Amino acid sequence: MKSHRSKARKRPLDELIFSALSQLQVLRYNPRSIRRYQTVWRKLLIYAQQRDYKGPLREQLIDDFLDHHNIDSRLPVGKNKGWKLHAEYAMKILWHYSRFGYFERCKQEVSHLKIPAAMRKSFQEYKTYCEVERRLKPVTVEQYMRQILLFLDFLSKRDIEHFNEIRREDLSDFVYSLSRYRRKTVSTVVSDVRGYLLFLFYKGKLSRDLSVCLPGVYRPEKDTIPSVWEKELLAQLLEKIDRRSPRGKRDYALILLAARLGLRSKDIKTLTLDQIDWGAETITINQSKSGMRQQLPLTDEIGTALIDYLKHVRPESRYREVFLKLRGPCKPFSDENHLHAIVRYWRSVAGIRFRSPQKHGLHSLRHTLATHLLEEDVPFSLIADILGHASMNTTMIYAKASVESLREVALPLPEVEDV
Repeated sequence: MKSHRSKARKRPLDELIFSALSQLQVLRYNPRSIRRYQTVWRKLLIYAQQRDYKGPLREQLIDDFLDHHNIDSRLPVGKNKGWKLHAEYAMKILWHYSRFGYFERCKQEVSHLKIPAAMRKSFQEYKTYCEVERRLKPVTVEQYMRQILLFLDFLSKRDIEHFNEIRREDLSDFVYSLSRYRRKTVSTVVSDVRGYLLFLFYKGKLSRDLSVCLPGVYRPEKDTIPSVWEKELLAQLLEKIDRRSPRGKRDYALILLAARLGLRSKDIKTLTLDQIDWGAETITINQSKSGMRQQLPLTDEIGTALIDYLKHVRPESRYREVFLKLRGPCKPFSDENHLHAIVRYWRSVAGIRFRSPQKHGLHSLRHTLATHLLEEDVPFSLIADILGHASMNTTMIYAKASVESLREVALPLPEVEDV
């Protein structure tokens, strides 16, 4: 495996790109995705040739290429258009391929991976441990297992068959291989793998505790500050939703639950008809994240939107979930669907542009509600109740968002001359 990696690193750029495209076809990537990568990589090759660059792929070449075309994911939405939308990601996976000689799988299934029997057995043991002894929720266990499969797949590609063969540099390279992910995602993966390594050590599968050798991931304090919509932009989003169309009727009611009540996407997806008490004008849920029972007001605004959707759009169905897909088969949203695309679609229709880069999915509407309540001097304890936070420390995070939003609109202080 090491010789394969070193060979990939030394390949001329044109050979590397040809090999990468061939590998994508072997892995049966979506043809549209392959064409996107091919477009970006062809422009990279042209850029290199125009500068008489004949060496292998280097990080400096990638940085220069992106700078030359003014490509930056931190730019406001709309600045990167066409092929530039996918350029940074295309560069990241090409760099990963040049360094490690393979592409990561988007979805991992343990039955499809070539994992040694001993590692496969330990994987199942840890899954049972998480389910039975730690009593974690199925969705949490699934997340843990997904991250660990990513780690085991990485080890298998290095021909590591026993856990005691893992070296410190293997762990460092694994973290480096995650560089195409956001810092928050990398931090989550590293944390989950660290817990797995600790489990292996306590179970005698490892002769030494390798969890302490796993590099930490630095996350600046600003990374924890939630993204917040300005009140005017949120009003613009709701106003531009076409409530005459079936899609608009459904999405308007769905978005209101996040924007007015702060419901998480999981709680919106699993909301059932039985949880709505029209007489008492309440919505009662068991929060998916904390398990807490929560009763929320069914306001006139939300009630009217729900009735409009239920009466004119939602088909008769054996499913009790309120929100169903519009195209057949009309069934509830999947666990993997976080409803971000719904907000993204109507944000595009409304032509909304943010002053600075920020998250803008459905969950950001929950953050927005909390921050706006804070700005209206609603007590932290009441905000915690509205959002269903188990700890006040979680609610306190929104104080940072409120301060940060003030900084963005603050006027510079005028200079004062000495007199």
